Amino acid sequence: MTVRKNQATLTADEKRRFVAAVLELKRSGRYDAFVTTHNGFIMSDTDNGERTGHRSPSFLPWHRRFLLDFERALQSVDDSVALPYWDWSTDRSPRAALWGPDFLGGTGRSRDGRVMDGPFAADTGDWPITVRVDGRTYLRRALGSGVRELPTPGEVESVLSMATYDMAPWNSASDGFRNHLEGWRGVNLHNRVHVWVGGQMATGVSPNDPVFWLHHAFVDKLWARWQRRHPDSGYVPAAGTPEVVDLDETMRPWNDVRPADLLDHTRHYTFDTP
Repeated sequence: MTVRKNQATLTADEKRRFVAAVLELKRSGRYDAFVTTHNGFIMSDTDNGERTGHRSPSFLPWHRRFLLDFERALQSVDDSVALPYWDWSTDRSPRAALWGPDFLGGTGRSRDGRVMDGPFAADTGDWPITVRVDGRTYLRRALGSGVRELPTPGEVESVLSMATYDMAPWNSASDGFRNHLEGWRGVNLHNRVHVWVGGQMATGVSPNDPVFWLHHAFVDKLWARWQRRHPDSGYVPAAGTPEVVDLDETMRPWNDVRPADLLDHTRHYTFDTP
């Protein structure tokens, strides 16, 4: 069984293997296909039209499947690799070990955001940005520039305490757990982290930054925690809802998965702590 660990507890060898597998997916072209998929959905997901990956109840199961596909791709390179998660409510500093040169590298330089250290820096030649929103071909970050503070444990707790998964109008104006976690309402968890990292993470091509996967692995962990806390408050809507994915409807771009199929993560992986 795959066990997803807090990145802060990874051994040097686990970090090395994760980075090597990510770089191999990039070299083979498989990595950029994930970037293209994410960008296509974030651009097409709108409040008033069809929405699947974002701004909708299926935000969480969609990303759960997206991460599973990526994790399986990593494991096709090295079967010992699992997706680590970044608990940004605890590791809240640009000086956290996450950003060390032995793992993801640090923030970008002030004049253009270009990441200068670590395995994904442009100077290595291993990480060209080919699926992009502008002409810049290097990884960019601006840690703590777009917003100063990452979410706190108290803010996370305030969202986990919400007993309703989602509600009409089923978009970025909705109340409930999903939208407050996604970050369009309230204390803003998920969206704020994207902006805090900056660079490509603040755009539709956010998976260009490998921290995307660690961020979303923690978002997924928070969903699992919410599910345990509120066992009688499941995924909604159930059926007959235009423009969004109901519990038993198929989620694009896949033709073999519904939100109902992704409610139990323990069929696929566990976390190192509850």
